[in-house]
Amino acid sequence: MAAICCGLLLFAPAVATAAATSPAGGVQAQQDERGRGTLVSAEKLYTLATPQAVSVELGAAGFEVDTVRHGVVAYRLVYRTVDAYGRPTTASGLFVVPLNSSGRLRAVSFTHGTGSHKDDSPSMQRGKFVSAPVIAHAAAGAAGVAPDYLGMGKGPGLHPWMDIGSETTASLDMLRAARAFAPRTGHVLEREVMVTGFSQGASAALGLGRALEAGEDRWFRLGALAPVSGAYDFGGAELPALVDGRLEAKSSVLYAAYTLVAFHRLHHIYDSPGEVFRAPYDSTVEALFDGTHTGEQLMRGTPGTLEELLTEQGREMLAHPTGPLAAALRMTDAVCTDWAPRAPVRLYMATGDEQAVTANTEHCRAALLRNGVHASIVDLAEVDHHGSRHLGSNVAATSAIVRWFGELRKQ
Repeated sequence: MAAICCGLLLFAPAVATAAATSPAGGVQAQQDERGRGTLVSAEKLYTLATPQAVSVELGAAGFEVDTVRHGVVAYRLVYRTVDAYGRPTTASGLFVVPLNSSGRLRAVSFTHGTGSHKDDSPSMQRGKFVSAPVIAHAAAGAAGVAPDYLGMGKGPGLHPWMDIGSETTASLDMLRAARAFAPRTGHVLEREVMVTGFSQGASAALGLGRALEAGEDRWFRLGALAPVSGAYDFGGAELPALVDGRLEAKSSVLYAAYTLVAFHRLHHIYDSPGEVFRAPYDSTVEALFDGTHTGEQLMRGTPGTLEELLTEQGREMLAHPTGPLAAALRMTDAVCTDWAPRAPVRLYMATGDEQAVTANTEHCRAALLRNGVHASIVDLAEVDHHGSRHLGSNVAATSAIVRWFGELRKQ
């Protein structure tokens, strides 16, 4: 399996099959039926009845199994939230709980890396790369909570990629829906939430942590933050590395295309595709990111180099953002700069990451330090998953974070 910068899956995913579907009814008594986080429906997706069954699933996905203690049961939740403009919409996500566990569970929120297809999301894939971390946390005794994001999974519309605001609201509202549904599984979610995420999801995790510490939910509180291999300084570190050739070439093409298309949808950064994309891609690239095209189709539908993809104006826009794009990037890059987490923070990364330059992590730590926060960097070093250190960092970090969250719980 190949991937680009933020974990973009480039082959068609396997879709999970629901075992049962039921309306949510009056599960969420504490919130108005029209309110954010209200549960719309819940589907039981699968049960891995024993730790051995979980280990087989995680092992097949390339993940370590040393922290597995429980069997798990997984559900897809559909819930009410808001879109990038604050308008009511719905989204979906994966909720996984351990079997044979106590009634009270600490939630672990995991926000996933970039996907090109609606099915490149946790609730749509069983035991695959994108859902394995959620299963791993649940198998260690936590409640795994993973939003699919807007426009992914069962959510309508297009995905507003790297929009921290809507990633945050989708993540927070997924936690609320999980809390509403948890009693049906015989559990109650505790107030403290451990937050982690990979690549695109690393920035989303910081956004969720910021919202929790700001008191945006009356129940949940941030317990710890453990983002992995994020593009935290998207405008200042990631895009320059993409343009000057420090990232893998094909990944740079796909990443550049997604950046321009996704940011244009929200912020109108060009008047016509031909301004930024060379022919024939000016007439095809935008449609590739409509949520219905697989990663394999993206690979076939894009060139091998930035020179073939971008006009001079397009390249300059990424190298030296101005106007609406620069303003949007300032919001994206604020996840490390405009707050001071009180909860413990560890930033996980891998030396030689070919898709998310490690300067992102260094810049994030420096920004947090300027705000008085001493966040440690955990270098996962020589990791690999299907030839990618970027993907390998998610695999290696998952078991490390499960153990760290467990140690914090004992304190």
